[in-house]
Amino acid sequence: MSGLPRPADGLSRITIMQGETRVSDDPGVILTTVLGSCISACLFDPVTKVGGLNHFLLAEPGAGETDARSLQRYGVYAMEVLINAMMAMGASRSNLKARIYGGASLRDGFRDIGATNALFARRFLRDERITLVGEDVGGHGARRVEFRPTLGLARCRIAVDRPVERLRAPAIVPRPAAPVGDVEFF
Repeated sequence: MSGLPRPADGLSRITIMQGETRVSDDPGVILTTVLGSCISACLFDPVTKVGGLNHFLLAEPGAGETDARSLQRYGVYAMEVLINAMMAMGASRSNLKARIYGGASLRDGFRDIGATNALFARRFLRDERITLVGEDVGGHGARRVEFRPTLGLARCRIAVDRPVERLRAPAIVPRPAAPVGDVEFF
């Protein structure tokens, strides 16, 4: 990923959107993303100085979902794409280290997609024997992540920290009591 224009600090920032994955061996690159309930895995190989970041929306597809474009939003796909892209650039699977970010719970009363995503990411890394060296997941705030892929260094800041939006029950308006002795027909 060389040849990119560099700002005054000499670093090129590449924004990763939902369903995307980027890998780099350029020490002047910073991969960045903003997360709510989504998860980003930052993987790096400290020996070959190759790293990458993905951004996935949901852990795993439902039964029968096979459209390649929709698969990009799932962690099971995003993690394999990231690992394979890193290996194509010379990384060794046995050297990989990981950091995970995101997984916030942004709405109360709904299924906690963020927690499901975080559990998936941890399980995937454990099953693949990739060491998890850091994480910042859960809570109620959106996060901004910046990752230096060749160094394996990440910075995560809460971009928006707000109270959980609660589902509101419809207001029940009490009927005024009928005066004693009166009969009301409807």
